[in-house]
Amino acid sequence: MRSKCLEVDGVAKHHHHPKMGLIPTLEEITFHVHEREFISIIGPTGCGKSTLLKIIAGLDRPSRGEVRLKGEKVEKPHPKISMVFQTFALFPWRTVLQNIEFGLEAQGVPKNVRRQIAQRLVETVGLKGYEHCYPRELSGGMKQRVSIARALAVDPEVILLDEAFSAVDEFTAQVLRHEVLELWEETEKTFILVTHNLTEAIEMADKILVLTARPARVKHVIHVNLKRPRNRHKSSFVKLQHELFELLREELEKSIIKHKLKNIYRKEHIDDIEQ
Repeated sequence: MRSKCLEVDGVAKHHHHPKMGLIPTLEEITFHVHEREFISIIGPTGCGKSTLLKIIAGLDRPSRGEVRLKGEKVEKPHPKISMVFQTFALFPWRTVLQNIEFGLEAQGVPKNVRRQIAQRLVETVGLKGYEHCYPRELSGGMKQRVSIARALAVDPEVILLDEAFSAVDEFTAQVLRHEVLELWEETEKTFILVTHNLTEAIEMADKILVLTARPARVKHVIHVNLKRPRNRHKSSFVKLQHELFELLREELEKSIIKHKLKNIYRKEHIDDIEQ
């Protein structure tokens, strides 16, 4: 049995608004991820999925609760946790090789060693021949391949993907999904993907976490027991897609009702003041 790699324990995040006071984004988020597992996190738009991912990465601090990587508390960016962003987040003044080397450079890895690692990863992600190109010379899909290579360069245990395929066209996204799954199988690393794409979540994940509307809680955990590679036209795939859609629709309806009730309350409050 695979051991736990990452634990998210009672994580909450509250933001302070100068007029509205304390606004909860996440509430009591608890789950764990096993070694070499691929999980997806889905939820209504604006529920705090990306905030949760940043907390896992150590880029943001929770208001309550903690994240542990193999028992070690994550309180700042961790050398064994890498993140791939939706917006690529490449340095425009660095070449492909130099962007891939960035994390290694920050860790003080000698230049010749980091260059060897970067060159190997350039081939791994299919960018041989583009080593000395700058981001402006690359397509969206190529930029994301550089981001993925940079994440792999530091040899992390966990790779976080924040809407990693949403900034490219669907054909490129499908190619990238296939390539990421191949990398996951080859490297045997743990992957966590935040996505709004239900098909993508089912196609890629061993396990799907469904979050509620804000403040987000874990509404449901679905284990995807479909043989890989997965056919999105199979009845079992479509059935799971409908199940996820219904879970999210419930949350959307709740948030709409909440919004309407807030507006009613505000109107009544204004009427009382005017009287």
